[in-house]
Amino acid sequence: MKKQYIIPIFVPHLGCPNDCIFCNQRKISGQMKNVTENDVRDTIEFYLSNFKEKDAHIEVAFYGGSFTGIDVELQDKLLQAAYDYIKEKKVHSIRISTRPDYIDKATLKRLKKYKVKTIELGVQSTNDFVLDRCKRGHTFEDVVKASKLIKRFRMKLGHQMMIGLPESTELDDLQTAKDLIKLKPDMVRIYPVLVIKGTQLEKEYNENQYDPLTVEQAVERCKELCYMFGKKKIDVIRIGLQNTDTICSPTNQGSEVVAGPYHETFRQLVESSIYYDTIVSKIKKINTRVKEVTVIVNPQNVNNVVGYKKSNIQRLKEMYDVDVVVKQDIKYPAQKIDVKVTKRFRDFIDEDETAKK
Repeated sequence: MKKQYIIPIFVPHLGCPNDCIFCNQRKISGQMKNVTENDVRDTIEFYLSNFKEKDAHIEVAFYGGSFTGIDVELQDKLLQAAYDYIKEKKVHSIRISTRPDYIDKATLKRLKKYKVKTIELGVQSTNDFVLDRCKRGHTFEDVVKASKLIKRFRMKLGHQMMIGLPESTELDDLQTAKDLIKLKPDMVRIYPVLVIKGTQLEKEYNENQYDPLTVEQAVERCKELCYMFGKKKIDVIRIGLQNTDTICSPTNQGSEVVAGPYHETFRQLVESSIYYDTIVSKIKKINTRVKEVTVIVNPQNVNNVVGYKKSNIQRLKEMYDVDVVVKQDIKYPAQKIDVKVTKRFRDFIDEDETAKK
């Protein structure tokens, strides 16, 4: 399987008709100036010169804002700059993100011309009341229409959703996932709401009109969503905002995060919790009291099995008095783990008695 590289190009607030109450795209992306076609070329050249594997699948991704809401002339210039590298066979495809109400047949035909193969829609919620409360300016019906059109044009469909929005309950977030699953996206991103400086949400938070989720609440909710999407084989390609110099702990100087479930390794917290549940489930199925288990896993997932700062190892010891030995096996599929009993309490007692003799 070819290595996949993404060249990210941020177009903050370009094409966006309004400011959602939670959004400050320039601060989220860490980029304060608008993008030109020369910026696109410079960015692509920089990344191409730094990619290690030459025989890789490379995609240029326009993130932020609402790409298809940008002035068409500028859209064409930005897309053409990336498309030139496709014609030179240095890049394979283009990805964009946009609003669901900025998709129609004419737009998709134009995007196909530039080899845009993936479109991610900023859905955030499928509850129209929540969307209105957040000043999104579109409805769930717009999401349905856009998603079906994108699939009809045989392009990959991505959905971006948020948890912990104002007036959105846990049930609302789970319902959003159920609604999106019915639309059969190829991938999803899950973003817990953070309170960012310079947003309407910051004002509401300071006036005690909005309570963000805790890290623990956000982890549990994201974990449940991952189970739901995983059962339908929908790839969760991101959980939580990308860490930047400004999107970091609220305690850091210069952070634009005021409050909310920020954690530097948020995705790891979610995936570690999933692995913890898997290990516990396997232990409970064993019809004997367990003292020690060996968990066999692909090397890339060792950190998730162990947990952030060895949290899974510690929890298993505290909750079940079980010691965990982690063994790596590169032959194991990425998400597969095996849990084998290496010591039962009877064995432990026998060893102790033998030692005393």
